Amino acid sequence: MTGSTSMVFTRTCDATRLLALMLRNLGLRAIPISGQMNQSKRIGALTKFKAGECNILICTDVASRGLDIHSVDMVINYDIPSNSKDYIHRVGRTARAGRSGVAISLVNQYEVEWYMQIENLIGKKLPKFPAEEEEVLQLLERVTEAKRISQMKIKESGSRKKRKGMGDEDRDEIDRFLGHKKGKLSKISKK
Repeated sequence: MTGSTSMVFTRTCDATRLLALMLRNLGLRAIPISGQMNQSKRIGALTKFKAGECNILICTDVASRGLDIHSVDMVINYDIPSNSKDYIHRVGRTARAGRSGVAISLVNQYEVEWYMQIENLIGKKLPKFPAEEEEVLQLLERVTEAKRISQMKIKESGSRKKRKGMGDEDRDEIDRFLGHKKGKLSKISKK
């Protein structure tokens, strides 16, 4: 769904950061939003997403409710929520006001029980998406390399933070992406 807007839900704040870096390493415009970010960074990330400067918002369940986002074409559950009702709030971010939308859930062997609880709650069996093994294997090498690079960046920034006394954010990467300079949000340029 090239050009569409997507929200990817993860279980942890660390996963939002890792996935955003991975997707950027793959050439996609992704930005994280989580409770570990300060308010100005959360607002900056949300503004960039709404303005279309990035079309993938990687978030925790904190973004499944209460955010004023009108148009989301696709919701991806990277991690299945342990609470079935959170699933409904997540997928409810798409197909609002009569629009169409897609919700995709990635399920591993440890999440099958939670997935079955979701099907029981909504009263229907969710369709399976047929993934072709050959297609997946073609992308696996690129994704594995992007993950390795992202993990190195996070590890390096963690070492620098300990030396510099920085906070929990991957400041170099996220601040640069958000346009922050010395703790302030730079003005968004209009094109």
